[in-house]
Amino acid sequence: MNKSVMLKWLQEGNIHIPTTLLTHYHALKLNEKELVLLLQVLAFLDKGNEFPTPPEIAANMSIDAAECHELLSQLIRRGYIAIIDGENDYGIRFERYSVEPLWEKLIDEYLAADKKEEAVIDQKKETDLYTCFEQEFGRPLSPFEIETLGMWLDDDHHDTVIIKAALKEAVISGKLNFRYIDRILFEWKKNGIKTIQQAKSYGKKFRSYQNSNKEQEEAKTKSVPFYNWLEQ
Repeated sequence: MNKSVMLKWLQEGNIHIPTTLLTHYHALKLNEKELVLLLQVLAFLDKGNEFPTPPEIAANMSIDAAECHELLSQLIRRGYIAIIDGENDYGIRFERYSVEPLWEKLIDEYLAADKKEEAVIDQKKETDLYTCFEQEFGRPLSPFEIETLGMWLDDDHHDTVIIKAALKEAVISGKLNFRYIDRILFEWKKNGIKTIQQAKSYGKKFRSYQNSNKEQEEAKTKSVPFYNWLEQ
């Protein structure tokens, strides 16, 4: 291949296309023809041609100038492209295309999709949480218990992982009831417990403290003389 041809090819440059645009254009109600037209406009803007004509754009596509003009008009009406006024260094005013509306729509769609995904994940976590409690209690939860779980999540904003950790702590302590679990969560929140590691460490220290107190109580009991009423 001729070196000058290769040089010309390299000088054509590249355009940056967000992957999100390629994966979400259908969610933006764009078809493939409209997507390619938008990419062509981006390419012209990147090369410094800020207001390419329909014939110029159509020359790079498989449509004619009339169809290109109609597609451009539709994209402008639907708010994907804007025509804004500009001014050059000599004070001469001109019109140019702006794809900022496209980026705004893409950002809104991305954030909405991300929020929807988070909601699905949260819903799954919540369902798993209820299932976990029912498995440990060995029965379906009562309406009051379901309401209490909802309050821990919505009002107290406890993470599902922390609630599961409190449930496990109650199981280990042999006190499987909602009142005890609620007390654990209250103490953890008061002491800034937010991670599973912190919860485990705090629980271990608490059990160690309880065992120490129990041993002290037993020692005190043993030190008191035993009085056998049956021998009197």
